[in-house]
Amino acid sequence: MADEKFIIKTPCSSANIGPGFDVIGLALSMYLELHVSINRSLKTSELPLNCRITYEGEGEDSGEISLDPEVNLITRVALYVLRCHGQRSFPVETHVHIKNPIPLGRGLGSSGAAVVAGVMLGKEVGGLHHLSGERLFDFCLMIERHPDNVGAALFGGFVGTYLKPLTPEDTARAEIPLSEVLPAPAGGIDTGVTPPDPPHGIGHHIKFPWAPEIKAVAIIPEFEVATAKARAVLPEAYPRPDVTFNLQRIALLPVALGQSPPDPELIYLAMQDKLHQPYRQTLIPGLTEIVESMTPATQPGLLGVCLSGAGPTILALATSNFEEIADKIIAKFKENKIVCNWKVLEPAEGTTVTRA
Repeated sequence: MADEKFIIKTPCSSANIGPGFDVIGLALSMYLELHVSINRSLKTSELPLNCRITYEGEGEDSGEISLDPEVNLITRVALYVLRCHGQRSFPVETHVHIKNPIPLGRGLGSSGAAVVAGVMLGKEVGGLHHLSGERLFDFCLMIERHPDNVGAALFGGFVGTYLKPLTPEDTARAEIPLSEVLPAPAGGIDTGVTPPDPPHGIGHHIKFPWAPEIKAVAIIPEFEVATAKARAVLPEAYPRPDVTFNLQRIALLPVALGQSPPDPELIYLAMQDKLHQPYRQTLIPGLTEIVESMTPATQPGLLGVCLSGAGPTILALATSNFEEIADKIIAKFKENKIVCNWKVLEPAEGTTVTRA
């Protein structure tokens, strides 16, 4: 039998979009790709777990990307899905070539994309075609407890998400691979025992409309902010007025971003936040000044500015003058000797599988 070949394509994502902390996610048009081939003519393989990984893209020369299928997050996640269905390893002579343009640790959902791509990889190589999108979401949320990122990466578009709390017993098993948002150990260990199936309905999502005029300008500083570190600076409790402030805005934001033509003043006000951005300014020099100084009144085409996920990427929503907006934000970062690049991104469809 000839080689089986397919490509899994998963978008990056931006979470929160201002007041939507851990709730709202937006899939954007920069894609993690897995180019997968399986040589069905062979009966045995000398590869560990029958899988060879190659990699190109962000972090390629950093030494941080493991090519060991027991260590790499994407393949560990795929193995978790396979082992939940009685398959201990990949099909004989599986080759996974990873192409990753998504910057690591910059608030653009790199780990969420890896988890979603890994779950889809497990489904495809294992022939688990009965797994629906909602069931795949359950697997994702056992590993990555950011439903806004994985919901956007899996389903695409502009989404609101809901997460059901898991019991300690749900995540206690060593066979479940854990991303950095969950505590150690890293998980994904092969104990020889079948891992526990995820509970059904761990999370739910709904797609919001998005006005076609709106693009996302991503200004990406050349330093990383680890999710765990960005979480650590947040308080255990919030003043009631700050919570009310965000609740008022999150009720308006999905409606405002779906209206065509967009209302710049409404969107700008609806994108303000008091639950995470003020606390993360200590990790991102210039954040407060950037968010407060850029307004639709001072910058034509701008709708609003926010931190993308845990940062340090800044997301500016705009309808025009993208380069001018990027240049102004980059100039603010330069005052703190921070180098940036930037991209104009659009809302993206969710994860797809294309067979050769």
